[in-house]
Amino acid sequence: MRNFALIVGALALSVPALAQDRAPRETISASVGGKKVSIDYGRPALKGRTLDSLIAQLPEERIWRAGEDQVTTLTTEGAITIGGKKVPAGKYSVYVHAPATGDWSLILNSDAGIALIKLWDKAPANLANEPWPHLEGYSNIAAKEVARAAMKAGAAAPPAELFTMKLAAKGTGATLTLSWGAKSWAIDILP
Repeated sequence: MRNFALIVGALALSVPALAQDRAPRETISASVGGKKVSIDYGRPALKGRTLDSLIAQLPEERIWRAGEDQVTTLTTEGAITIGGKKVPAGKYSVYVHAPATGDWSLILNSDAGIALIKLWDKAPANLANEPWPHLEGYSNIAAKEVARAAMKAGAAAPPAELFTMKLAAKGTGATLTLSWGAKSWAIDILP
C-alpha cells in the first residue's frame, strides 16, 4: 500500500509537467486486407541517453509500453494476423517485450488502460479521460494478452532521436517497423 501511495504521489506531482511537456503523439495507418489498421502512440526522445541505458531501466518483466504518456493503441477494423498470431477486429494496447537476450516481441493486450481522472482528481481537462497505463506493472494485466509475436531486429538508418513507428504496405498486408536510436524491429501484419 505504501508503494502505491508513493506512485500516486509521484504521478500527482508529474502530471502538471506532463500537461506542458508531453511527447508528441502520432497516428499511423495502413490497409490490411481492405480494412484500416491504425496505431496511436507517444514519441519519446533519447535526449542524449542511449537506448540500451533506457531499456536497462525496465522492470524485471522487461515489458515496455511502446510509447510515452497515454497508452499506445492499435485499432483494426478487421481480423488480422500479426507474426502468425490471429487478432480479432478491435482496439488493443501495445507493448514490447525486450528481454536481455533474444528476440524482442510485440504484444497486444485487450486492457485499455485507466482514465487519468481515476488516478488523480485534478487531472488537466484535456488529459483527464485519455487512457493511461496502469501503474502496477504489466503482470497485473498479462491475463488480457491477445497476441505476442517475435519481431525481426535490424538497424535504423538514419538513427532515430524520437521513437518512431511506421506501417508500410506489403501486398495485401503491411509491415510494422519500430525504430529508436540505431535499432529497429519489424513484424508483418496480414489479413
